[in-house]
Amino acid sequence: MLNQLILVGRLTENPKEIINNKLIVTLAVQRNYKNLDGVYETDFIDVVLWQGVAENTYEYCKKGDLIGIRGRLETGLVNNQKLLLVVADRVSFLSSRKEKDNDMC
Repeated sequence: MLNQLILVGRLTENPKEIINNKLIVTLAVQRNYKNLDGVYETDFIDVVLWQGVAENTYEYCKKGDLIGIRGRLETGLVNNQKLLLVVADRVSFLSSRKEKDNDMC
């Protein structure tokens, strides 16, 4: 059996502090098709990063940076509600917002 996913999107905010070797970031992931109004919709997906992956993301990434996530889905219970979590095994730093802004000048 296989439980693996790949996401590519932009960070919606600067990474917050790491608590208990864990960092939670939100990725804005644009869908690859347009809706009935002709607009690409965007999904906002929370991703859990652990230890070294969390530290590197906290150190080197900022709001607007494009990153790739390879990870898995996990289920958990919080207040008797079943949650589906995206847990990253690997993060690839694809481009920074600063590079994109410089290209526009």
